[in-house]
Amino acid sequence: MRLELERSPHDVAPALVGAELYVDGVGGTIVEVEAYDHEDPAAHGFGNRRTERNASMFLPGGHAYVYRSYGIHWCLNVVCGEAGVAGAVLIRALEPTRGLEAMRARRGLDDPRALCSGPGK
Repeated sequence: MRLELERSPHDVAPALVGAELYVDGVGGTIVEVEAYDHEDPAAHGFGNRRTERNASMFLPGGHAYVYRSYGIHWCLNVVCGEAGVAGAVLIRALEPTRGLEAMRARRGLDDPRALCSGPGK
């Protein structure tokens, strides 16, 4: 099944829950997301103002927008909507299903619930 990403992040977000996300065979099932559009004051693209940092949010749906949060965590967003209008869905949490040993080694954690339980993990 292919997910149509050139539509509102508010429509895409619930469709992403249950999808699988893997990088080099490591990842799992998406279990928590947040939708942001250009009208949301918490969004990096609020007011549809493009900056060097948020430029990928203005690409057509299907691109990734990755940013560093508070200088600590890298956060992954799926860009949604039409080109020129900022919108994305933040991947907040996964249920890890593949590559758990690699995740444990990278994070220095043993409990699988702690491996992907929030943005930046």
